[in-house]
Amino acid sequence: MITCFIRYEIDPFKVDAYEHYARAWGQAIPKAGADLIGYYAPHEGSATVAYGVYNIESLAAYEAYRTRLRDSAAGRENYAFAKKEGFIKREDRLFLRQVSAPHAPLIRP
Repeated sequence: MITCFIRYEIDPFKVDAYEHYARAWGQAIPKAGADLIGYYAPHEGSATVAYGVYNIESLAAYEAYRTRLRDSAAGRENYAFAKKEGFIKREDRLFLRQVSAPHAPLIRP
């Protein structure tokens, strides 16, 4: 299993548009085959950084997922919405693998 972290640089005056975009992915991403962890909008601190996070089985599974997402009606609509509204200034993807157990207990010396 790998986790995809998407870091967005967004227009700080269009956070509402980003939130609309994120909610739409909340339905489309799972239907296309990835395990969505969530989309995160600015709250405090930087008003220009947002994230999307999901798990996928492998890079090969990711490629098939991206094709299904791109070809779905929901995917096409959301990509078109982002392009029309212009709230995404930059988008970077990073793939990581988990090396610790989730919620590992604190180990004290």
